[in-house]
Parts: sequence; C-alpha cells; structure tokens
Amino acid sequence: MAIVTRENIGLLNDKITVKVASEDYLPSFEKALKSYSKNANIPGFRKGMVPSGMIKKMHGQSVFTDEVLRTVEKSLTDYMQNEKLEIFAQPLPMSDNDVRQLDMNKPADYTFAFEVGLKPDFAVADLAKEKVTRYKVTVTDAMIDEEIGRQQVRHGKMTDPETADTDEHVLNVTFTESDKDGNPVEGGISKDNSLLVKYFAESIRPSLIGKKKDDSMVLQLATAFDEREREWVLGDLGLDKHDAAAAQKYFKMTITKVGLIEKAELNEEFFNAVYPGKNIKTEAEFRDVVKAEIEGYWDTQSRNHLQHELYHVLLDHTNIEFPASFLKRWIQTSGEKPKTEAEAEQEFPSFANQLKWTLIVDKVVRDNNLEVLPEDIQNFAKQQLFGYMGMNPGGEEQPWIADYINRMMKDKKFVEDAYHRIQTDKVFALAETQINAVEKPVSVEEFTAELEKHQHHHH
Repeated sequence: MAIVTRENIGLLNDKITVKVASEDYLPSFEKALKSYSKNANIPGFRKGMVPSGMIKKMHGQSVFTDEVLRTVEKSLTDYMQNEKLEIFAQPLPMSDNDVRQLDMNKPADYTFAFEVGLKPDFAVADLAKEKVTRYKVTVTDAMIDEEIGRQQVRHGKMTDPETADTDEHVLNVTFTESDKDGNPVEGGISKDNSLLVKYFAESIRPSLIGKKKDDSMVLQLATAFDEREREWVLGDLGLDKHDAAAAQKYFKMTITKVGLIEKAELNEEFFNAVYPGKNIKTEAEFRDVVKAEIEGYWDTQSRNHLQHELYHVLLDHTNIEFPASFLKRWIQTSGEKPKTEAEAEQEFPSFANQLKWTLIVDKVVRDNNLEVLPEDIQNFAKQQLFGYMGMNPGGEEQPWIADYINRMMKDKKFVEDAYHRIQTDKVFALAETQINAVEKPVSVEEFTAELEKHQHHHH
C-alpha cells in the first residue's frame, strides 16, 4: 500500500508526499498490458494474437508510466478524501517530480510530492452590527404627471401640421456637416434625425417656431443644444461626446417634415391601453397605478443599491486568510497558456476578491441550508421571458411558454447561470433580514447623487 505523508510548508499550504512500491502498481501494469495485447491491431498478426513481449517492447514504457502515475494519483485522492481536506483548485506537482526516473525494466519505489492550498476557517461579518441605509425615493405629483404625459404621447396620434408652432412639435431633419456659412464640408457627416423643438437650447427655440418643410438653418452643436441633449446628438452623429472639438462643429439642418403628436385623452380607453386587464375607470385610479409602478421601479433601484452595499460590507468586513504563494503559482499554471510570475502577481488581488466572495456565499449557503430548487429556475426562466417580451406575469399561460421553459431547463449553461444568480439572490435576501437598516426618504436627485458617489467610491 502506498505511503502518504503530509507536512506544512506555509500559511494554509501543505506538501503531500506519495510513495508507491512495485506491488502497488505492477498488478495494474500487467493487466493493462494484457488488455492492450487483446485490442492491438498490428500488421501480420490477428487481433488478440500479438505476442505480449512485442507489446511490452513497443508500448510497455508508456503504459508503465501511465499506471505508476495513475496509482500515485489514486493514492493522493483517497488520502485527501479520508482526511476530508478542503483544498483550493487541484494539487500542484512539486518541481522536483521527475517521470524520467520511471523504468519498467527496474521497478522500484517511487516518490512524488504535491503542494496543496487549504481552505481557511472563517466567520462571516456580523451584519447586525453594520450601519446600512435603505433609501426610499419619494414619488411626487410632478413625477406622476411626467409619466402620464409620456404615456399620452406614446399612445397619441401623429398629425402633419404645416409649421412648428410649439415646443412639442416634432422636426424630422437632416444634419449636413458644413462651415459656419452653411457650405457642405467635403466628406463630412450627413445624418437624419427626429427631434422635439424642446430638445434644442432655449435660445434657439424661438427661431424654430414657424419653420416648415424644406426650411434650413446653420447650427453649432455647442450652442444649439444643452449638455444632456448635446451628448445624445453627438453620439447619434458618431462623434465623441468627450471631444471638445466635436461640439464646435457646424451643421446645416434641413427640415424634411413637421409633426405633432396629439396626446391621448385621459379616458377609460387610454387607461386600459396603458395597463391592459386592470379595468381602471377613473383618473384617480390611474394615477394610483402609475404611482405604484414608479415606486416599484425606485424600490428595485434602492434594493439593488442596498445589496451592492451589503456585498462590500461582507467582502470588506469578513477576514479570510489565503495561501497566497500557492494561489499565485496556481494562477501561473492553470490557464491555457502559462503566465509569468509578474502576471500572476498583477492578477492576484482581483482573483482573491472573487475567491473570497465565492467562499462567503458557499458558507452562508451551507450554514443556512439555502437551496435552489428546479421550480426556482423555471420561474427565473419565465420571468426572463416575460421581461424580454414585455409581457405581464399572471393570466392564463400559453403552451408555448411551457415549451420555452422546458427547452431552457435542458440548456446546461442557462441552468448553471440561473442557479448562481438565484443562489446569490437568496444570500442577499437572507442578509437583508440580518441588518438593521435605517430607512431614509430621499428625492430622485438625492438618490441619484448617492448612487454616483457610491460608484465613484468603489471604482
């Protein structure tokens, strides 16, 4: 029987030595040779009738090497299972291992050594002690009015007036790159677009009132649009919004069509077009549903923000030691092509963070018996489908929906991705029950500023 010994060589870093004697591997070597002989196809011999001496001469050394290494690997695996060793990745063969010592003509005792990185014991950060804020965005009447106006435009009717008379008129235009006098630039940009009059800078709008089809004017992007709209127009023209020179360009803008959307009236037909199946009768009921939808959106954003905070709390306040030197060597050898020591050193901080998060999730899952069930993955597939299709969950399901879900359940990659996402959601849902979050009412502007501050801090 193989002799396996283990010694500590560093922080969470052990060396396991496997010593095999001839009686450990010779029986399997002889058996492998016989099997080889039975199946060998060699010209001049019937299958299964090749002399064993010839097989041994032709293939013996490679079979011998395979069987010794297989015996060593099995002995190592059995030892780690019996000792219940929790290790990172795979054992790394030590540099002084040498397969050239293996000689089928001189069977002997062989020793191979491996390095392993041991998983540490640790305690997950105590979330009850952490100060976390749960933001609650206040939905104002102005926000409700804005959304109702947006829906009225979306469900409205396009008309073709002669001239642009208000900020709400739509201008279909062609932008042609020019000089400041409107002369086209050779090889310049030419692009069609569609803009509301109110998208232009306030100083430009009066000059657009009364304009009609085929009218044109020369604009400089820097003065024609305020920052937000200018960034959008620059992007549409294929220009870099961060390039100051791009905003200084001139364009001749020719109107190809004037339009105006007549807003839909606030009546039952409109209410049910926006929210089918809700049977909304009055404007007050409609406003309540719009408010609930806006609140739902911002509650989801707030929860995402809270979970991002929890991620950093768990990562920053959970102390885990790693066998760093082992893991860096593993990074060097684990990819498709070997990495240098410098490359492994550079990758390690990001790698260690990902590894730390994986260990935290695994521990929370084990300690709290969190399970991802097949029905969880089926529901995930259904929600994803409804999101893609813009469908409302609920109501009678069509057979094609069940067919889609069954198909996705056979997609190994989808199931694996869904499993990890659902598992992570369950970890965060549990974490939310363990914190003492203080709810803070905020405006949209305050919450958006908090998100930007948070992103800046963590990137």
